Amino acid sequence: MPLSSPAEPLQRTTVRGACPHDCPDTCALLTTVDEGVATRVQGNPAHPHTGGVLCTKVSRYAERSYHPERILAPLKRSGPKGSGQFVPVSWDTALSDIAQRLQAIAARDPEAILPYSYAGTMGLVQGESMDRRFFHRLGASLLDRTICASAGGEGLNTTLGGKVGMRVEFFAESQLILIWGSNSVGSNLHFWRAAQEAKRRGARLVCIDPRRSETADKCHEHLALRPGTDAALALALVHELIENDWLDHDYIAQHTLGWEALRARALQWPPARAAAVCGVPEAQIRQLARDYGTTRPAAIRLNYGMQRVRGGGNATRAVACLPALTGAWRHRAGGLLMSSSGHFPVQRQGLQRPDLLPQGLPRTVNMSTIGDDLLRPSAPGFGPRVEALVVYNSNPVAVAPDSGKVVQGFAREDLFTVVLEHFHTDTADYADYLLPATTQLEHWDVHLSYGHTDVLLNRPAIAPLGQARSNADIFRDLAARMGFSEPCFADSDEALCRQAFGDAVDYALLESQGFATLALPDAPFAEGGFPTPSGKCEFYSERLAAQGLDGLPDHLPNHETVGDSARYPLAMISPPARHFLNSTFVNVQSLRDIEGRPLLEIHPEDAAARQITDGTPVRVFNDRGSYACHAQVSTRARPGMVVGLGIWWRKLGLNGTNVNEVTSQALTDLGRAPTFYDCLVEVEACAHPEAPETPHAA
Repeated sequence: MPLSSPAEPLQRTTVRGACPHDCPDTCALLTTVDEGVATRVQGNPAHPHTGGVLCTKVSRYAERSYHPERILAPLKRSGPKGSGQFVPVSWDTALSDIAQRLQAIAARDPEAILPYSYAGTMGLVQGESMDRRFFHRLGASLLDRTICASAGGEGLNTTLGGKVGMRVEFFAESQLILIWGSNSVGSNLHFWRAAQEAKRRGARLVCIDPRRSETADKCHEHLALRPGTDAALALALVHELIENDWLDHDYIAQHTLGWEALRARALQWPPARAAAVCGVPEAQIRQLARDYGTTRPAAIRLNYGMQRVRGGGNATRAVACLPALTGAWRHRAGGLLMSSSGHFPVQRQGLQRPDLLPQGLPRTVNMSTIGDDLLRPSAPGFGPRVEALVVYNSNPVAVAPDSGKVVQGFAREDLFTVVLEHFHTDTADYADYLLPATTQLEHWDVHLSYGHTDVLLNRPAIAPLGQARSNADIFRDLAARMGFSEPCFADSDEALCRQAFGDAVDYALLESQGFATLALPDAPFAEGGFPTPSGKCEFYSERLAAQGLDGLPDHLPNHETVGDSARYPLAMISPPARHFLNSTFVNVQSLRDIEGRPLLEIHPEDAAARQITDGTPVRVFNDRGSYACHAQVSTRARPGMVVGLGIWWRKLGLNGTNVNEVTSQALTDLGRAPTFYDCLVEVEACAHPEAPETPHAA
């Protein structure tokens, strides 16, 4: 008899999808499903940008979806706020009670209800469709979604006309690549593949970042500038382009606005001045300018790390001027990319239905100041006190700045809080109702990208686990219980996918291959044609000048500048740990095992001055609060700067806090964004990891 072979699964399918996470790569996924169970998630090799490769985080997506701590039924709070004590209830009970509570508040003032969401999923359906329709129809307060990218986005809008730039695949043909404010190895893997291809072809790679990141390790050169000094560096580069006539005068004349004014501003920034501000050698600035001014084609991969300081919008503007000065936009492998999202023809009016808003627009609340806003009473200029909060696609108790105040706000007994979640996050612990949401493997969605120019469709690979429902389905049901009878509230999730781009994208192609590429020129601004009011790259912004702001980019010192405070002499930045994505994936054990424990990188000089050795428990503190972690003595941090790798859930920290205990609610120059990397602290060794109570503790 022949030897028997292992039995094949009775039914195996492969389902095309898309990564939902806040990353520029927006990878195409293939999920293998055996007998209704997702057994493997991998990159789709047919998608050119993904090329079959996923980051370590998303390759563990099945582990996350089937996590034993997944919330699989609606829960109602049964203990004190913050205790994480809940009892199961039915969907009918939960939604009926939520609708009744929201109706009662809305009868007094619907603006006392606030949605709070961001990019826990980047999908257009589960992130910004039925939810927006629901809150618009309700007349709830609008949320200013600023927490990640609005300063840089506004900088791009005022200079280039939108979140637009070069196509990422052509970085492989560049001869010089400036990787500015980005740890691409960990946060932009597929761009990094293109950069490595360029390097193999002879390109020079330069990393500009206060931290000696994993990306800096692999570049030819690293400029370790002080946090918040990027505009000074960019203006010094412009100075050198002018002084050495490394300029494309024809491109400047035809396709830019405000050249003479920018020229005068930049001539105030010789390399010696910038070197003193940035804390880098003058010779290094001069050499970078020479490389950029004399190399064709040259490209800049600008990322959002550099705009999380007071002058982040101006810094983005200053860097965005550079390609037009040298005519780099003439080449498909030249120019700049910060975000490509403005290229996508999303039908947001149809998806979000702003026509449902009341005639007098509701107030807008900035998500970055949620700590202060939840503690604020009703007041002229602010409006009613926030009485109800509906949180989805976000974990504000962990990720919002000045988190001692955020915790105080969420702990209010008179605040009715509903949280849509997969897990018992820090925010979920403060919910009155905790509703189980589907993961990407369980629902429909459609995605754009901010790192490439393909639209991706996500099909559900498996049935929702337990009683989980999609975000859109939850808001659809709530709308029905609130008596909202408009036909748009009956649209299915798949119908919303079709509406997202209308006729601008071939939906049949999305269905057949999972992605569709936008029809764009190889070099979109080779002949100008920027989406600004003038059609030109606007060095000088008349729109900003009309608001009483500086029409030219300039260096703005940080809110908190070393030297201004003897008590807090260390500048702190807090980028995500490599195997986390903000607070997502922190509870995936295999990834947490790789990260080990909350760490603070500190330079050997600063560590020695404080009698801190590698592995020492330390207390990081300022007037806002303190948190405890372990020191990693390392030259990854430049002298005078520490790096608080985040964002750990508070409950997994050494003393029930995380790095945002010390970050500030101060906002940026443009875009009303947070200033996470504009933060002064002191660090001291502590005998025990339990740090003292923070100033905001209730």
